[in-house]
Amino acid sequence: MKAFIDKDTCIGCGNCVAECPRVFKIGTDDKAEVIVDEIPKEQRKSAKDAESGCPVEAITIEE
Repeated sequence: MKAFIDKDTCIGCGNCVAECPRVFKIGTDDKAEVIVDEIPKEQRKSAKDAESGCPVEAITIEE
């Protein structure tokens, strides 16, 4: 399972980091970044929650 951020859509609100800090962080451009190549099994629910909780739908989680 992998996570992707659409940097053009991201508003840098930080919801994803609050929900899943082991997968997402806010980068130097004040936009969210994915910090893992593969989402660890124990983080998958949190990552999916971050995806559904993104107010601008900038996160995509792919199986």
